[in-house]
Amino acid sequence: MPDPPRISGSGLAVPLRILATTDMHMNVLPFNYLTAQASDRLGLARTASLIEARRAEVRNCLLLDNGDFLQGTPMGDYVAQKAEAASHNRDPHPAIAAMNALNYDAASLGNHDFTFGLAYLRQVTAQARFPFLAANLEVLRGKGFAGYVILRRMVTDGRGQQVPLNIGIVGFLPPQTVDWDCDLSAELACDDILASARKIIPEMRMNGAQIIVALAHSGIGSTRPSPRMENAAAALAGVEGIDAIVAGHTHEVFPSQTFAASAGIDPVRGTLLGKPAVMAGFGGSHLGVIDLTLMPRDGGWRVAAFTVRSEAVPANMPASPEIARPVLTTHRATLRHLRRRVGRIESPLNSYFSLIGHDPGLQLVNMAQRWHVRSRLRGTEWEGLPLLSAAAPFRAGGRGGPDYYTDVSAGRLSLRNLADLYTFPNRICAVRISGAQLRGWLERSASLFLPVQPGSKDAPLLDPDFPCYNFDVIDGVTWQIDLSRPARFTADGDLAHPDSQRIVGLRWRGLPVGDEDAFLLATNSFRLSTCGLFSPLVSGNQVALAEGRLTRDILRHYVRIRRRIAVSGAALWSFRPMPGTSVRFETGPRGLTHLADVEGLQSRLELAGHSDDGFARLRLHL
Repeated sequence: MPDPPRISGSGLAVPLRILATTDMHMNVLPFNYLTAQASDRLGLARTASLIEARRAEVRNCLLLDNGDFLQGTPMGDYVAQKAEAASHNRDPHPAIAAMNALNYDAASLGNHDFTFGLAYLRQVTAQARFPFLAANLEVLRGKGFAGYVILRRMVTDGRGQQVPLNIGIVGFLPPQTVDWDCDLSAELACDDILASARKIIPEMRMNGAQIIVALAHSGIGSTRPSPRMENAAAALAGVEGIDAIVAGHTHEVFPSQTFAASAGIDPVRGTLLGKPAVMAGFGGSHLGVIDLTLMPRDGGWRVAAFTVRSEAVPANMPASPEIARPVLTTHRATLRHLRRRVGRIESPLNSYFSLIGHDPGLQLVNMAQRWHVRSRLRGTEWEGLPLLSAAAPFRAGGRGGPDYYTDVSAGRLSLRNLADLYTFPNRICAVRISGAQLRGWLERSASLFLPVQPGSKDAPLLDPDFPCYNFDVIDGVTWQIDLSRPARFTADGDLAHPDSQRIVGLRWRGLPVGDEDAFLLATNSFRLSTCGLFSPLVSGNQVALAEGRLTRDILRHYVRIRRRIAVSGAALWSFRPMPGTSVRFETGPRGLTHLADVEGLQSRLELAGHSDDGFARLRLHL
């Protein structure tokens, strides 16, 4: 383990270690509720053991969290539902209990911390013995959150002497937060990260902050500023007065040998525009460590040297009993809740091959969405429109790792299985779209795939920067994707190749879809926000059903009413044939036992090895 940096010959130097977690998403214990198995990758209780070890190495240390702590596992959902049902709830929230036990110094809020509503977030954060920060957030009614805090500490310098140090901690979250949780737009306003920083950093300095650490619940992004950047950590480093940055939101690891270098971004040294920065994965997978050496300057302090690392929590790291113990009662209650039976499924549901057109679990979600919207709009002006339904795979590998897939066996269905099928607490909505917008929707989804030259062998198929939760599959129509053409849009929704059209053969009930045709699309509340990949398609459209029931609740009711569910394995879409061409993609190794279930593709799929990080590599002949 590298030693903290030192300035040779100077006893005046003050070493300061900053430990950072981010995107915990309610992974308090090392347990995967969706597979009902212990996890050696996730859990704050495991990270806690590494935190204590790294704290013990130094005399001056801060522990910070960078947001998205409140939502993400069935335990978080269960606790929130229990609090909503109770007239008053004084039970300590398990995440806050764990963070209090670890003696966090400060935390930023993330966008998913607002998933269960502002009132619930206030109730939970009031239990914390440390401040939650959100400098670019304005609460329009009632008590808000502090933008920053100045920690006035006595620290030990190189001579062993105690000296005062005022450490400013400021928090930022994506300005799109209110748009994503559109039911909170009457309660919250969220400003641009960079504009807010330029106002508040000088204020912090005037109020005595000698060193400033920015908790940016934001991806690294570009060093070039642009209005309302979602991923603004790199550009934020350009704001004068910030000394170090903790990034998050995108679940990446920085510094890292696998992170792409670019102008102003050094993924080896761990710097953004020359300033130390760290991003510690998600769910407790890593611990961010920034070691600063501070030297006196003009009555204050400057960063004279630093080292940065994002340290993976070892697989054999034991869980801290002090962190796990207060959570066990809620953990066991969550397991009992998830074991409740809701129905039966006739065939397996898994997402191992979702990104090549086979995902029966996604079809079940779409079946439930269409059933709900049809029943809600019966007898209205919308009843006569053709009804389609859009859903995306939430668990399809990627940064989640080789076990991050939905895998439900045929037979009994429990609440745990349904949580596996639909992990986010989104609400069902319905919007009117044209045939042209439908085609545009599918074009944006098809940005997931890299272009493939005809005749190439084992060309990479998937764009690693495109999140699978944006890969919408629309039930009710059929289509093909032409991989020989470049993606019309980037992963961020920018128009990249205006003349390219990947979607071919788009049909409804066997008939070609015309640009002026009208449809009703069942989707989720996130898709109706004013930002995101699909927002340009629906921003001015008529909404037939706004913010209905939670999709998971509808899925549960649908299964319970039908009791026994049969899902067709037929694919809604396929790749346009390219003779003599093959592509390569990765999936979870457990998916190999389901190869025979991939209807229409079995004869064109073959194993091509395994990756160093545990994925199975498959070859698909086009």
